[in-house]
Amino acid sequence: MAGTIAQLDGTCNCFALRKASRYLTAAYDQALAPTGLRATQFTILQKTASQGALSVTELAEIMAMDRTTLATNLKPLARAGLVTVEPSEQDRRKKMTRITDAGLAKFEESLALWSGAQDKFEHNYGEAKAAELRRMLSLVLGTGFDPWTA
Repeated sequence: MAGTIAQLDGTCNCFALRKASRYLTAAYDQALAPTGLRATQFTILQKTASQGALSVTELAEIMAMDRTTLATNLKPLARAGLVTVEPSEQDRRKKMTRITDAGLAKFEESLALWSGAQDKFEHNYGEAKAAELRRMLSLVLGTGFDPWTA
């Protein structure tokens, strides 16, 4: 057992990704704090601003999140009037997300702060390495797992 435990040290892909993710998320959260947004909320606003109306399922797929986690993240944004989550006109069972004018204004307000964090990371890590990191991380999504099915 002790040998197995020692072998895991430094080899767990999940831990390495989560550790780096927590670090960067905290940095972006800190940068965005003056706007009252967290990094995930910023990304939700960005996706709804750029993609237009999306079903909760579509947005969850774009964000690589399960629907329940996304719904939890949408609630404070909806309470603040930054997004709407309403039944689809075509299918009342489907919930559609849309950014509001206030949400677009909040996104635009936070964009410079996000850009500061983005620029600092790319400067410190290296612009080419950051682009390669994003490319490599996007490949993770095609590794054959289906994490949100029961």
